[in-house]
Amino acid sequence: MKKSFYYTRIFKFIAVWLMLAETSLAQVKEVPKPNNRQLAWQQAEFGVLLSYDLHVFDTTRYIQASNRITPIADYNIFNPKQLDMEQWVRAAKAAGAKFAVFTATHETGFAMFQSDVNPYSLKALKWRDGKADLVREFVNACRKYDIKPGIYLGIRWNSFLGVHDFKVDGAGEMQKQRQKYYNTMVEGMVKEICTKYGQLFEIWFDGGASSPEKGAPDVLPIVKKYQPDCLFYHNDQLAEARWGGSESGTVGYPCWATFPYHFTGSGESAIPGISANGYALLKNGDPEGKYWVPAMADVPLRGYNGRHEWFWEPGDESHIFPLNNLVEMYYKSVGRNATLILGLTPDNRGLLPQADVQRLKEFGTEIKCLFENPIAEKSGSGTLITIKLDKPVDMDQIVIAEDITQGERIRSYEVEANLSGKWQSVCNGQSIGNKRIQTFKTVNTNQIRLRIIKSDARPVVKLFQVFKI
Repeated sequence: MKKSFYYTRIFKFIAVWLMLAETSLAQVKEVPKPNNRQLAWQQAEFGVLLSYDLHVFDTTRYIQASNRITPIADYNIFNPKQLDMEQWVRAAKAAGAKFAVFTATHETGFAMFQSDVNPYSLKALKWRDGKADLVREFVNACRKYDIKPGIYLGIRWNSFLGVHDFKVDGAGEMQKQRQKYYNTMVEGMVKEICTKYGQLFEIWFDGGASSPEKGAPDVLPIVKKYQPDCLFYHNDQLAEARWGGSESGTVGYPCWATFPYHFTGSGESAIPGISANGYALLKNGDPEGKYWVPAMADVPLRGYNGRHEWFWEPGDESHIFPLNNLVEMYYKSVGRNATLILGLTPDNRGLLPQADVQRLKEFGTEIKCLFENPIAEKSGSGTLITIKLDKPVDMDQIVIAEDITQGERIRSYEVEANLSGKWQSVCNGQSIGNKRIQTFKTVNTNQIRLRIIKSDARPVVKLFQVFKI
């Protein structure tokens, strides 16, 4: 009896010591954490980008290199006779998107709203007597269908004003004055977007927004002042999210939300530390990074079989990704701790084509089917979380989510099933973050557990689910 009491006291002492050691570790090592904007963006998990510009209405295929330098001859080709912004948003909703981003301006420089500072805008059109405001229609549609609205602003290129990589073409005093005019105009447009349409979820600058130190428009203070709860993506001063290193709808694994820099650059403008090895750092992040900069995995819906269409082109229905490809992207983006953004292409009628609408509906239905009904789920903290069932069942998929309000703490894990009285590994991994989805060979068991092998502080698991798919 005395011996049993003695051992009990020893075990309690060890448990308390381990808890204090974990607490001490958390205090010694500062774990990066998301701000409220980043948290909302990551937890949304899936959104869409709705791309619309003047060249949707011309008779030639979109070629980025020439589109950036060649003005559209007649902007009155913009004439979508059946435009229905709600139809676009309903299709995104059916796919399961939680937010949508609309191209208020892109590489032509044409503004899809009523701008008082940019004359090259919907005010200049004969269509709807120059009174249309597609940003307004977009935001209203999003709010009607409970989709969070975001805005995409292309300010890096402007073929109408001769702007390339933020620099107005020309030389001497004329160039300086035109650059000053362009910067002031852009800053004015950003203020219009930030003040006229209510709360926005994200502002996405195409190719980044550079910085005033490099002679570019100074946009960050405007967004911070007028949209303090809006995710900023991105410029040379700040990136609250990062491009995932490709336009494939996937990221690498492991994919950490932490990053060694608080900015990213974009494509060819990224610093060598970011662009090296095929943008590996963007694809994987850095578990030792000091900054919280979660990954985005973007891809156009019409990107299959040799095409990569961010804007509508006639006769491209065969290039809509098959359902299986889209599901695989979901597993390799959302399931790897990234936010998936799918590019949609409304056509010259002003509608999202029916084939695209149908594929989006199929995608939303399939994702619900795969993840809506777990066999069991559990949450908890510490190094071991066990799910026990009344009887053995088949299972072949797990979903794990950390409580990322506490940062990414887990560095490696093992999932084990109790088979014939012995714990056997079914899968393992490294990063979890907002969500980790993993499949494995079917096992039949009534006990499965998540075992944390290594962590930087006490693990806090928001969700551990098991499925049979």
